Amino acid sequence: MIKRIPLLFLVALTVFGQASKKPKLVVAIVIDQFRYDYLTRFRQEYTGGLAKLLNEGAVFTNARYRQSPTVTAVGHSIIMTGAMPSVSGMVGNSWYDRETGKQVTSVCDWDQHIVGGRDEKPGTRCEDWDAASPNRLLVSTVGDEVRNAHEASRVIGMSLKARSAVLPSGHRANGAYWFDDSTGNFVSSTFYFAALPDWAKRFNEKKQAAKYVKQKWDGFDSWDFHATPGSLRPYEKIPASPWGNDILESFAEEALTGENLGNHGGTDVLTVSFSANDYVGHQVGPDSPEVRDMCLRTDKSIGKLLAAIDKQVGVANTIVVLSADHGVSPTPEVNQGHKMPGGYMFLDIEDVVRAALNRKFGEADWITASVYETMYFNWKVIDEKKISHHDVYNTVSDAILLTPQAHAFRIYNRDQLSSGVTGDDIAASMNFGFFPRRSGDLVVLLEPYWMGAMKEPAHTTHSTPFNYDTHVPVIFMGPGIKAGRYNRNIAVNDIAPTLATMLDVEIPSGSSGRVLDEMLMAQ
Repeated sequence: MIKRIPLLFLVALTVFGQASKKPKLVVAIVIDQFRYDYLTRFRQEYTGGLAKLLNEGAVFTNARYRQSPTVTAVGHSIIMTGAMPSVSGMVGNSWYDRETGKQVTSVCDWDQHIVGGRDEKPGTRCEDWDAASPNRLLVSTVGDEVRNAHEASRVIGMSLKARSAVLPSGHRANGAYWFDDSTGNFVSSTFYFAALPDWAKRFNEKKQAAKYVKQKWDGFDSWDFHATPGSLRPYEKIPASPWGNDILESFAEEALTGENLGNHGGTDVLTVSFSANDYVGHQVGPDSPEVRDMCLRTDKSIGKLLAAIDKQVGVANTIVVLSADHGVSPTPEVNQGHKMPGGYMFLDIEDVVRAALNRKFGEADWITASVYETMYFNWKVIDEKKISHHDVYNTVSDAILLTPQAHAFRIYNRDQLSSGVTGDDIAASMNFGFFPRRSGDLVVLLEPYWMGAMKEPAHTTHSTPFNYDTHVPVIFMGPGIKAGRYNRNIAVNDIAPTLATMLDVEIPSGSSGRVLDEMLMAQ
C-alpha cells in the first residue's frame, strides 16, 4: 500500500529545495559615491534597476561604513572581503610606501604590464594608469573563496577605475578590466593573462567611447568632453560623462555571454562598479541637477544589466547585491545657503607643522610625505636630533589645534592608533582605518562639512567618518532572500560573510562582519 504524502509536507519540501538551491551567479553592483538618500530623494523617478531592487529586494536602510577614511579603494575592498583596513592593508586610494620611498596606489603593480592598451613605463609614483593587481590586498574576497571551493567557477570584475575592478574581484579572479582613457579600451594586466580574451577584443574594436567625445549632455551644455589640447589621453573626460556608465554596462553584457557566466557548475561571480557618478559628483555636489540626472541614468543602466542577466542565466538563479563605496559631503556653498556649517580650508597644514617644529627644534626636513590629511614624518632626522616622538606629536598637535583656520576636529598620531584609541565611534573608525606598515604618522580630521582646498575650491569630496560619507545603500535580491525593509543598523562589512554563508563557502579571511540572518529564508 502506498502511503499518501501530506500536501503540507510537499509544499515545505519544495520551499526548502528552492531556498537551499545554490545560485548560478552572484552579481555585486557598486555605485561610486552614492549616498543612501539618493534612493529616497529620487525614488518616485526610478523605473529601472533601482526600482526593481527596491521593490523586490531586502533593503537595509541603515547600512554604514565603520572606518575612516571613506574612499574608493577602501570601500571597494570592504564590500567583498568584509575586512577593515586595519586587517586588509587598504588604508586609502594611495599611501606612502616606506620601503620604496614612493607614493603608491592601492592596486598599482610595477611587476605587471597593461594588456589591451598603452603600457607606460612606471615613473617615480604609482599612478592610476599603471598596470594593476590585487597584490597589496592582504585578505581574500568572496570570489577567492568561491574559486577555492569550486575551481571551475568564473570570477570577473570591471569598472572605469582599476581599483574598483581589482579589489572586489580579488586574487583568484579570472579577469579584472578597467577603462583606459588613452585608447578608449577596457584593459587588464598580465597578472590575469597575457592577452585579452576574444570577447573583450571584439568589444574594444567597436570604439564605443569615441562617439561620445563630441556628444552633448542634454540640459547641461556647459560640460565639455573633449580632451585637453595636446593631451595624450583623448578620452580623459569620458569617465566624468553621463555615458561612462553606459559603456561599462555594455561591457558587462559582453562579459556575461563571453565568459558564459552562470554556466560553470558552481557559482560564478561578477562585480560591476559604476564610477561615473563619482567623477561627476566631485565636481558639482550631491544637491546638483547633474547628480539627479546621473542617478536616473544609473537606474536605467542597472535595469539593462538585470535584463541581460535574466536572459543569460535567469534572475531567479542570481543573487544581486547593491551598495556604494562611500557617500559625499554637501558643497560648502549649498551648506552656507542653508545656514549650515562647513567651508573650504585653504590653509596648508603642512606649513603649520613645519613652522611649529622649526620654532621648537630648529630647521630640518621634518615631513617625508603627505597624502590627503595624513603626514609621514622623517623619523631619521628626528632620531638624529634625539627628539622624542612624544614631543613631536605634542608640538604639532598643539600648533594645529591653536590655528583656527585649520578647522581641526580631531588629531590622531601613530602612537595612539598603534595602542588603540578609546572613546566614541569616531575614535573607533580611526582604529579600524589604521594599518601600521602603511598608515601615516599624523591624521588630521577636519570639522564636519569642512574640506581641504589648497588653491581653489575642490567642489566637494569624501573620506570622513561622518554620516554623509558613511551611510550607503545595501540591497540584496535573489533566491533565499526575504524582500522587505530592514531598519536595524548594519555595517557594509556584513555583505561578504552573508554572501559566503549563502554560498556555503569559507568566509573571507579578514572578515569582521556578521551574517544578515534576518533576511535569509529558513533552510
